[in-house]
Amino acid sequence: MTGPSLRQLHAHHAIHQGGLSGAIAKTEEVEELLEAKEYEVARQAADHLIEYWETRIISHADAEEDGFYQEVADKNPHLQDAVKQLTRDHELLRIIVKDVKAMLAEDGLIPEVIHQFHALLVVNSIHSRDEERLLLAEA
Repeated sequence: MTGPSLRQLHAHHAIHQGGLSGAIAKTEEVEELLEAKEYEVARQAADHLIEYWETRIISHADAEEDGFYQEVADKNPHLQDAVKQLTRDHELLRIIVKDVKAMLAEDGLIPEVIHQFHALLVVNSIHSRDEERLLLAEA
């Protein structure tokens, strides 16, 4: 059984918005540090940004998959495909984060890392919008 905040549109939307706004702010911080040529601090900020994605966004995705999605699909079998789509979105986030960690370890804070941080923002934004529309509008 999942907590009530995952099942209520307003509360779930607030979780999504809080997570996304934090990720945007931290991404902008990395970019500003790079622009200021504070490379060492920018690298530390990038590491913190990865940690944020893992502990805030992906942990939320894990919680959704560990109960909420199954509850929705059990209650509304016609939403099984939507649940699969949303689960795939989560997997894309995990893949991008893993790739960014590898790039940082191998090549440092290269421009492609910043591109991937932006990709995470886009995927997460679309995912949250679709999840709220597909699953919570019916809840």
